[in-house]
Amino acid sequence: MSLTNLDSLFSPKAVAVIGAANDPQNIGHLVMQNLMGGGFAGPVMPVSREAEAIAGVLTYATVADLPKTPDLAIVCRPLVEAPAIIDALRARGTRSVALMGPGFARLDEKSRLKLRAEILEAAHPPDLRILGPKSMGLIVPSLNLNASLAHTRSLPGKTAFLSQSDSLFTTVLDWAGSHGIGFSHMISLGAQIDITFADILDYLGADPLVRSILLYVESIHDARGFVSAARAASRNKPVLALRPGQALHAALAELAKATAVGEDLDAGSSTDEVYDVAFRRAGMLRVGSIDGLFDAAQTLSGGRPVRGDRLGILVNGASAGIMAADALLTGGGRLASFTDDTTLALDKLLGGAWDGGNPVGLRFDAKAEDWVQALKILLSDPGVDAALVLHVPFAGLSEVEVAQAVALQAKRAKRMVLTSWMGSDSALKARAVFADGGVPTYDTPEQAVRAFLYMVQFQKNQELLIQTPDSLPSDFFPDTATARGICARALTEGRSRLTSMEAKDVLTAYGIPVVETRHVTSAREAVIAADQLGYPVAVKLKSPQISQPQEVGGVVLDLEGPDKVWEAAANILARVSRQRPDAYIEGFSVQKMGRRAGAHELFISAHLDPVFGPVIAFGHGGMARDMIRDRAVTLPPLNMSLARELVSRTRINGLLTGTPEHPAADIDDICLTIIQIAQMLIDVPQLTALDINPLYADELGVLCLGARMRVAPETRVGAERLAIRPYPKELEEAAVLKTGRKIALRPIRPEDEPAHRAFIRQLSDDDLRMRFFGSVRRDFDHKDMARFTQIDYDREMAFIASAMTESGQPETLGVVRTATKPDNTEAEFAIIVRSDQKGTGLGSIMFKKMIDYTRTRGTRHLVGQTLVDNKAMQGLARKFGFSIKVNAEEELVDMKLDFTNRPAPAAPPASA
Repeated sequence: MSLTNLDSLFSPKAVAVIGAANDPQNIGHLVMQNLMGGGFAGPVMPVSREAEAIAGVLTYATVADLPKTPDLAIVCRPLVEAPAIIDALRARGTRSVALMGPGFARLDEKSRLKLRAEILEAAHPPDLRILGPKSMGLIVPSLNLNASLAHTRSLPGKTAFLSQSDSLFTTVLDWAGSHGIGFSHMISLGAQIDITFADILDYLGADPLVRSILLYVESIHDARGFVSAARAASRNKPVLALRPGQALHAALAELAKATAVGEDLDAGSSTDEVYDVAFRRAGMLRVGSIDGLFDAAQTLSGGRPVRGDRLGILVNGASAGIMAADALLTGGGRLASFTDDTTLALDKLLGGAWDGGNPVGLRFDAKAEDWVQALKILLSDPGVDAALVLHVPFAGLSEVEVAQAVALQAKRAKRMVLTSWMGSDSALKARAVFADGGVPTYDTPEQAVRAFLYMVQFQKNQELLIQTPDSLPSDFFPDTATARGICARALTEGRSRLTSMEAKDVLTAYGIPVVETRHVTSAREAVIAADQLGYPVAVKLKSPQISQPQEVGGVVLDLEGPDKVWEAAANILARVSRQRPDAYIEGFSVQKMGRRAGAHELFISAHLDPVFGPVIAFGHGGMARDMIRDRAVTLPPLNMSLARELVSRTRINGLLTGTPEHPAADIDDICLTIIQIAQMLIDVPQLTALDINPLYADELGVLCLGARMRVAPETRVGAERLAIRPYPKELEEAAVLKTGRKIALRPIRPEDEPAHRAFIRQLSDDDLRMRFFGSVRRDFDHKDMARFTQIDYDREMAFIASAMTESGQPETLGVVRTATKPDNTEAEFAIIVRSDQKGTGLGSIMFKKMIDYTRTRGTRHLVGQTLVDNKAMQGLARKFGFSIKVNAEEELVDMKLDFTNRPAPAAPPASA
């Protein structure tokens, strides 16, 4: 990922068209028409040997002949010519190219890879950036830049649209124009050999003129880069995604499962559901249609956030209210219940015209002041998260007058108000009133409700980004070495699956409760094992050729004595010899019956997604799992909040919370087990799939009867195969201050929010002034604290110094953090230490920790700023080799450490 030279693509001063033409059938002709017709203010320079002038502009025979270096070059020549053209453009100083020439689709895979390598070698990104190939180009209406193959111009706006589909690029442009919707940017990504979704998300996410970003996504190749960029952008503005084919992908997944040969631990997993959870984890909103994309963008970028899913509906026609309520309940929302005060106020206003429920029905001929008063009453109710105002046309009524009154009240309200003025010609003027006032308005009640539900889901996704999770148990210390050793031994023996006993040992190494089991080779040994375990027991067949022994009668449960065990073992052997005479019998597993009366049967499984890496699934387990089809998936790493969110998306969650007949299951223990599995996938890179079914859960906790696990040779470190970088535990270390006090230096975690809030309260006014370059309030809200403690370890780092108080509680003494550019060229640091810790050497220890980390990452420069009067910080920076430069204009001091060609310096004396 890199922002380098993207300005030349999105804000060029001069443009060249390589392969411009006068032939209307040539794409070079259309590009020239669009550039000249769009009114781009800079020079447009056609390069062609076929005509003296194109679109009224004199041509140039070669790139070298151009009178001015183009910032952006549009290449319309066949793609096979691209490497030579790019080589000439780079030599000329051009910094961005859009490859729109034909030929990509006709190449086979081998030829594509060869041409891709040649193009990248010529461009040497980020020296010269490549959009495409197979791109339809880009449009930036604010610059009157239409460097595309689109058939129409775009209106200006504040929404950016990125499309992976060339056909949808023009479709959306046409659809938006007919609905009066404008764009800040329209970008066709094409084949993404250089510039990707992640690059453009980083660029647009930092653009203050872009209020929302819309994506049409078909596939992602760099999952970690995409999720990281999307998470960063989603913290600043709404990011919405449309990915087609949900039903098709689900059908294909079912087909794959139905046609799978034997038992495959990956069977039944849907790539689309993984995309869905990736969007959710990134704080994005997924929508299902083009109009839904723009409805949601309008509502999210122009309205107020909703607090929940309870909607109050105000309408002057019963049928319209019923339609809206039905759409709300079907979509998972709730009709708001009114307080007694609200009911009394509405009774007084409406009298007998209201039936006392929600939707609130006004008379068909209600006056504007009645609409406003009823809306005020609804919005004052604490149980109403948002209001929807529906208007049905009636003869003799002024729809515009009512709309003006409602719009004025909606703009004053602190809660979201959505409107739908039904009808066609008669409602257009009223909708224009709302549009001009920035009040979300929709053609139909269903459309308005859908937009509201999108807002609710978006709010939930945003909350996932800033939730403060509960702390994990402090005694969770998995035996990673044992788990890795078991997997390594299986691979050494040429096996891709662990035995049931090995799988249980791996689970035990991660603290997951497993029912006690013995493995034997004969019926006699089975009886001895059963006597040792205690009755009742289960006896299961062990055979490498039979992965599901129950399918051949190889499992017998609830055996109460030695005779029953002997008989069960003999019968199993007899059945298997008839049904599978080819199978090699290793023996039996004898297991203490772990069944708990009333316990829920759950499952936890995991597999490697080809795009997003490890994926965890959770849901209703047992023999009927495939028929019940109750599951949800997520991406590791996980914490308690994310694990609870996973559980909440399953239907069985309603049973786990308890019923009058059954106490609630220990959901904390369920969530902890899911987290332990997630950590296992991070720590043990040989593990590629697992399935725990059933996992018993009740008020006593969880109990695992066993698991199936598959392994493969390690290709990447466990953390590297994740779409989201996990907590870097390897960066933890201990240190001792000059006072002799022991401290822990480690990356910050989301769970640190309470301690970090206490740390900020303990800082002096001068500490805060030096850190934030002015006076700041101490009462940071949760959203601010989440930005401090919930960081993307791929993009930023914060090390805290923590020590134990006399009462045995941890406290934060200082923090040093960096924010790194996406291309890792530069990182900016900031450091703050409590006043009572100055002189202990803590500042030097923390500063060296961050410098070493930044250097290890391969970052080129570490920079920072401080106030002119912060002599202590300047002195500390000089000790570590920073150059110091006074910025007199801003009354700041710039500090810079250059890591290029510089050996790591020895640590200076700890005097800070």
